[in-house]
Amino acid sequence: MVSSASQQSGGALSSDTAGAARCRTREEHVVIRIALISPKGRLYRHRGGIFRRSLRYAPLTLPTLASLIPADIEHELTLIDEGIEDVPHDLDADLIGMTVITGTAPRAYDLAHRFRTRGIPVVLGGPHVTLVPDEASLHADAVVVGYAEASWPRLLRDFSRHRMRSRYDQDPDLSLAGLPPVRRDLIPRRRYLTTNVFEATRGCVHPCDFCVVPSAWGRRPLQKPVEEVADEIRRTGARKAIFVDLNLIADRAYAAALFEALIPLRIEWYGLATTLLAADGPLLDVCARSGCRGLLIGFESLSAGGLAEVRKRFNTPDSYREVIEALHARRIAVQGTFVFGLDDDTADIFLKTARFAVTAGIDLPRFAILTPFPGTPLFDRLAAEGRILSRDWSRYDGQHVVFQPAQMSIGDLERGTHSAWRHAYSYASIARRLRAAASPLSVFVGTNLGYRFYARNLKRFYTCDWPAVRDGLSSRAGAERRLAHRLPDARRTAGKVA
Repeated sequence: MVSSASQQSGGALSSDTAGAARCRTREEHVVIRIALISPKGRLYRHRGGIFRRSLRYAPLTLPTLASLIPADIEHELTLIDEGIEDVPHDLDADLIGMTVITGTAPRAYDLAHRFRTRGIPVVLGGPHVTLVPDEASLHADAVVVGYAEASWPRLLRDFSRHRMRSRYDQDPDLSLAGLPPVRRDLIPRRRYLTTNVFEATRGCVHPCDFCVVPSAWGRRPLQKPVEEVADEIRRTGARKAIFVDLNLIADRAYAAALFEALIPLRIEWYGLATTLLAADGPLLDVCARSGCRGLLIGFESLSAGGLAEVRKRFNTPDSYREVIEALHARRIAVQGTFVFGLDDDTADIFLKTARFAVTAGIDLPRFAILTPFPGTPLFDRLAAEGRILSRDWSRYDGQHVVFQPAQMSIGDLERGTHSAWRHAYSYASIARRLRAAASPLSVFVGTNLGYRFYARNLKRFYTCDWPAVRDGLSSRAGAERRLAHRLPDARRTAGKVA
C-alpha cells in the first residue's frame, strides 16, 4: 500500500464482518490484529547475496502505514517484507494489508487468495493498484487508490465498525505536512543495509512515457515542510541518510531550501535527481555543501531519438560526461541508470552504453530492460501496435522482455542487457571506473563487488539497491581481498577497455 493519502469514495460495502468478528477482545476493548505485507516477485524475494544480505535499504511504506493507524484503534501489528523474510504459512490476522507494484501483483494476488480463503479480509494498495484498480479489486475486499495518509486511517475505522467499503481514493487536497513520525522502531535494523531512509517530496514534474508516476499520481509535486524533514533526521540521529524522492530537484526553490537546512546537520546523504541539476551551478554547489555524496541519475539512453521517443528530451547525451564530471568534482558519486529496448535501439547499443559507462567513470552503472507498465502511455502505445507479448505482471520487473522490440529479437534484447552488465562489472572495467570514482574506496569496492555478483546472477535473483553507505561494508567479505589482489592486473589492462 503506498504510504500516502486518500478519500473514501462510494461503492458497495465489502464483506468484512467475518474479519472483524475474528478480532480479539481484551477486557471490554476490541483488539484488531493487523498484518502489513510487502510481497516480492521471484527475483526480488529473500535470497541472501554476496554479503549474506541484500544491498537493500529499509522501505518506508510499511512503517509509514504503521504510523498512520489511529491511536484510538487498539491493535496488534505484524510487518513482513518478503525482501528479507518469508510470509508464514500460518499467519493469522483480522486484516491483511499489502502494497503492490506491478512486478509483485501475481504474488500479492496469490497471497490474497490464500488469506481470503481462510476468511481474512485483504486490502490492496500501491502503484499497481492505483494504475489498474478494477483488476486489483477482483482480488481484495478493499483497494486503496493513490496515496493512503487519509484513507488508510479511515478504512481502519470503517473496518472496526463493520463498514469497510470496497474502494478508498486519494484526497484531492493531500498534504504531507504534520504527519506522524514513521515507525522506524518496527524495522529489523540488522536485516537491511540502513534504516536511515527519508522522504521530502513525492511525484515528478516530467511526463516520461515509461514512468508510472505521472500516470498514477499526476505531475503535481508534493512537499513536506523543510523544517519537518530536518527535524525527522535530527530525531533519528542519522549521520548518513538516503532520500527516496523520485526527483529531489523538481522544485528548485524547495530543493535549495532543503539543502540549506541539511547543512547544519552535518550528514552525508544519497538520493535521486535528474541531469538538470548539473546545469544549475548554484543549486549543485549547495547540494554538495549539504552533504550529498551520491545521486542516482536516469541517463536512460545515449540516443537523442530514443529519449525523444519516451518524452525525456531534457536529457542530452552530448552533455552526459559534463554532468558526471560536475558531480565528481564536488565529491558526489553517480549511479547512472540506462534502459534498453527503445525503438531507436539496435544491436550495437549494449556494449556502446556499457563502454560509455566505463570510460565516463560512472561509479555504479545500472541497466534495465524497457518495461511498459500498465496504465502508462508506453503500454497504451505498444498495446495499440499489438506489441505487448505478455500480461504476466511477474515479468514486469525490468529484467524480462514483455514486448516486441522494434529492431531486434527478444533474445537479442535479453542477451544484450546481460552483456552490458558483465562488461561494466568486469574487474578491468571496475578498475578503470575507480580512477574517476567520487566514492570512498571502501564504499566503491563494496558496492561494485555487490553489483558484480548480481550482474552474474540476474537470472537467479536481483536484490542490489542504491546506495551502499554502511561503514565497513566491503570488509564483510573475503571477496574484497580477492578484488584487491586482482586490481593491479586489472589496472594494467584497463586501458584496453574500449
